[in-house]
Amino acid sequence: MKPTPRKATKQVSKGVDGPPKRFREFSRRYPEIAKAYESLAEATQNAGPLDSKTRCLVKLAIASGSWREGAVHSHARRALAAGCTPDEIRHVVLLATTTLGFPSMMAVMTWVEDVLEG
Repeated sequence: MKPTPRKATKQVSKGVDGPPKRFREFSRRYPEIAKAYESLAEATQNAGPLDSKTRCLVKLAIASGSWREGAVHSHARRALAAGCTPDEIRHVVLLATTTLGFPSMMAVMTWVEDVLEG
């Protein structure tokens, strides 16, 4: 069952300089959990041979396929910070068309454009 497309929100909080406000608040409230999460993220990033740009694009694809708007925003920002071009980021979204369907791809593209235009 496909998720129902949602209207994109303009809650693209923080740029590539740091985590979004909600994560910063979570980290202040639950520092041990945030630290454990960040350690797991670092371990998975270093667990294989993919370079930083490729990892960022893969994470963007995973966020797109799982319909996580906040994660799409986050991974689009991270991809830019890793040196990916807007066209590379858009290409990842376009590749989702045949797997997710055109309407789903268009919703994800809207979320990506929130970041690229912001």
